[in-house]
Amino acid sequence: MSDQPLSRIHGQSGARRHFRYFDYVMAAFVVILLLSNLIGAAKQAQMELPVLGMVNFGAGVLFFPISYIIGDVLTEVYGYANARRCIWAGFFALLFMVVMSLVVVNIPANPEWALASATYTIGGQQVTAPNQAAYYAIFGQTPRIVFASLVAFWAGEFVNSFVLARMKVMTQGKYLWTRTIGSTIFGEGVDSALFYPLAFLGVPGFTLHTVLMLSLTQWIIKTLWEVVLTPVTYMVVGFLKRREGVDVYDDDIDFSPFAKTRAV
Repeated sequence: MSDQPLSRIHGQSGARRHFRYFDYVMAAFVVILLLSNLIGAAKQAQMELPVLGMVNFGAGVLFFPISYIIGDVLTEVYGYANARRCIWAGFFALLFMVVMSLVVVNIPANPEWALASATYTIGGQQVTAPNQAAYYAIFGQTPRIVFASLVAFWAGEFVNSFVLARMKVMTQGKYLWTRTIGSTIFGEGVDSALFYPLAFLGVPGFTLHTVLMLSLTQWIIKTLWEVVLTPVTYMVVGFLKRREGVDVYDDDIDFSPFAKTRAV
């Protein structure tokens, strides 16, 4: 199968085509998006980086960029229209997770459970906290941060997909690494530039300089992840294209996030 040439098809044709592995890639995209926001976002980590020194960052930054890598795979293999479907699916899944978190956290708790204390080991030290307080610390989210997360994800993913799709047409499908890294630079740049000012600018303890440095370091870390995982991206894209037997070029697509696929 690997020796068979790929059939070049237009974006509209790709949007109407049934693919063997598309549903699995879409599921992976949504799952990683949700878990990176649910598990990673609540923890503030610390790491020493060359030149930048010791930096603080949300632990979710270690895995959230994988959603951008999968977004690259979706656009590269299945086209912008199918990537658009996945972005909207991820957006509404994230929105539902936020609503569910707000409801569950704020439901009146059983006093015996809420006030009972549990002991956790953090960094080699034991910390004791009431159940409800610990639960809120992990799953409680402020409306401002929720809004910032949703806006940054939506805008960043669409920019990422748009840039990759346009670069693919411009390069005639050559130099995959230029468009995976290039699209991430723009997409993650928009994500970081929107999230941190919307979430923290004006909050006590967050000066303009602090917010700008957070945006910059997160952008650098996320982009470096894309660079490091470029060989993996090549392998996944190559495998999926061979299995699907087509190569989608978005030279006839309406790039509006709200556009619908035209009927045959």
